[in-house]
Amino acid sequence: MQMSDVIADMLTRIRNANNAKHETVDIPASNVKKAIADILLAEGYIKNCQIIEDGKQGVIRITLKYKDKQKVIQGLRRVSKPGLRVYSNCEDMPKVMNGLGIAIVSTSKGIMTDKRARKENIGGEVMAFVW
Repeated sequence: MQMSDVIADMLTRIRNANNAKHETVDIPASNVKKAIADILLAEGYIKNCQIIEDGKQGVIRITLKYKDKQKVIQGLRRVSKPGLRVYSNCEDMPKVMNGLGIAIVSTSKGIMTDKRARKENIGGEVMAFVW
């Protein structure tokens, strides 16, 4: 069965594994998912992310991060959906929990955080919130 929103599926897999306190979660690979996983790694929300080639699509294995048995990722939310796209310019870029979280934004210069998009003075599609 073909999925209509693969990013929402990725975020749901991470959320479910995080709530069940799993160490790793496997996600079918794509370039957008790799970029989102790299942002989560750079911002310190996950411990590691590696791409496993399986001769087909590939798999992204994400190692989740816990601090003193507490979840580092407190919440993940998909903002822009296939049925309702959400765009923002750099001045109106949303701040997640007054700057404690990040918004993942798809811009003309690639997928980046809201802070970097504000710094580079570009807007784009607000894909997800992480806190």
